[in-house]
Amino acid sequence: STCESYGSMSPDNSTVPSSCSTNAINNELERHLTLFDLVVIGVGSTVGSGIFVLCGLIAKNYAGPATFISWSIAGLAACLSGCCYAELAGRIPSAGSAYRYVYTAMGELPAFVVAACLSTEYILASAAVARSWGDKIMIYLQTEFHGEDNSHMIAAYLDPGYNISPGGFFVSTACAILLLNGVKESKNVAVFFTVTKVILVTFMTIMGFTLMNTTNISPLIPPEYGWSGVFRGASSSF
Repeated sequence: STCESYGSMSPDNSTVPSSCSTNAINNELERHLTLFDLVVIGVGSTVGSGIFVLCGLIAKNYAGPATFISWSIAGLAACLSGCCYAELAGRIPSAGSAYRYVYTAMGELPAFVVAACLSTEYILASAAVARSWGDKIMIYLQTEFHGEDNSHMIAAYLDPGYNISPGGFFVSTACAILLLNGVKESKNVAVFFTVTKVILVTFMTIMGFTLMNTTNISPLIPPEYGWSGVFRGASSSF
């Protein structure tokens, strides 16, 4: 096109007609995410199913009553990591997150490796969360319909064996369909689930303080775990 030919002849856009610049602006994607939406998506990705599962595992295997210290250390590390991302975003105001930062600092090949690692991380994390949801649905249905005539049929469909999780597959498929419907729909669902999870965490925290038995927090750091267990718990929660 004419605009493309102008762009190839004049990289600094000194001779590009104003109509070309107007077309470029009009072709930009419409922004649907506000600052609140971005914060909600970030909080929602942090407060996942792991926060409901890891607390008990860390308390049992690593830190005992000092689990809150492990979470505090992990939270401080996450805060410092967020400050690093904020500084990089201010210095390199371009889309691309870690890929763009590595591309600017180290070049194309390291950025490609980082992008591949991030994609693999998201795939594995999504698969783990979907599997967790599928297993929880299976356990709930088996408990709800235990002893009934159709309980064996439900177990056969939801737990066919061979480490296969049909529930996880349906959860992944539903999330993919939701994302394909557009940003507005997925944003509203993300806001709903994030607000729900924050309310649940707040409720559990308040009730935990209300029903706390102080004899269970002595000693605060069990001798068999020590500070090394606290830091192992922090690495697990991070």
